[in-house]
Amino acid sequence: MSLDILKQGAEGRLYLGKFKGESCLIKERFVKKYRHPELDTQITRQRMKAEAKASGRCLAAGIRAPRILHLDLNQHKLYMEYFAQAKTAKQFIQETVASNGDSSESVLMELCSRIGSTIGKMHSNHIIHGDLTTSNILINPKDADYEVVFIDFGLSHYNQASEDKGVDLYVLERALLSTHSEQPYLFDAILKAYSKDSGKDQDAVMIKFEEVRARGRKRTMIG
Repeated sequence: MSLDILKQGAEGRLYLGKFKGESCLIKERFVKKYRHPELDTQITRQRMKAEAKASGRCLAAGIRAPRILHLDLNQHKLYMEYFAQAKTAKQFIQETVASNGDSSESVLMELCSRIGSTIGKMHSNHIIHGDLTTSNILINPKDADYEVVFIDFGLSHYNQASEDKGVDLYVLERALLSTHSEQPYLFDAILKAYSKDSGKDQDAVMIKFEEVRARGRKRTMIG
């Protein structure tokens, strides 16, 4: 059977397939030959289980994430819902800026509001994504609108600690500064929406975020 490979990177490959007759996305993780085989298997399985658990927790909390159809730990394959018409938030932002120019800000502010609100809900449910970037957020067309879908939970975990939530935000800020430096307002817009939906720990999270940000700036200056 020929496989339609969508993406291949250092961690693994994504391709289209089927599970019980349903079209799906299959994520296959590579064996890392530089690691001891037992350690590699342990890490791979931990990340696959983490992704499946996080997706399930998100869906239970009303947060859009791929449904996990099957977890094959022996073959290192994760079968999940496929969003055929979706594009990444990275693509969406770049295309919006290219096609709308100066008027793109209002469109992107709405996107940021949705992203920030969703991250706030994730954190209020103590779901730490671990790799928040605009490449790990999908914009999925729905009727005349769209829905925001969070993907790639391989580094995720469940934790009530404000520190972990602050690090999550810092990772996103650095990703936005790197990928979308010409739209410096994006993170502030996300943070504003986040603050409304992040729950009772919001103040503590923001304190930890500022601490993490300060440490990051210090390392940058020393480097």
